[in-house]
Amino acid sequence: MKTVGICWIAYGLLRLIMAAALVLFAPTATVMFGALLGRVADPYTLMALFHAFYFSWAALSVVAGVLGLLAGWALQSGRGRNLVILASLLSLSDLPLGIALGVYSLILFVPPSTLKES
Repeated sequence: MKTVGICWIAYGLLRLIMAAALVLFAPTATVMFGALLGRVADPYTLMALFHAFYFSWAALSVVAGVLGLLAGWALQSGRGRNLVILASLLSLSDLPLGIALGVYSLILFVPPSTLKES
């Protein structure tokens, strides 16, 4: 479990770095997306949607990064099953590391369900 905890700490740091990059490059992303809106009927609505999605993605990166760090530290101390499951579910939105670590952690920490025979 210590190795998985180290992976979660590294993943949490990576997601926080990604969130910082999203904040730093927000003006550039806005200009790039705005350049695509020159020929649409209602560019202001699309730009507002872009900002809402962009802010949501940055917020998801912060939350997933903090939960990844907390889950990693909890695994280092031998606890944190529920925290790891929550962090795993939120990490599934990140390709490829989030999916790999999230699926592996879900397989490791979610108890197998009992199958009823009909």
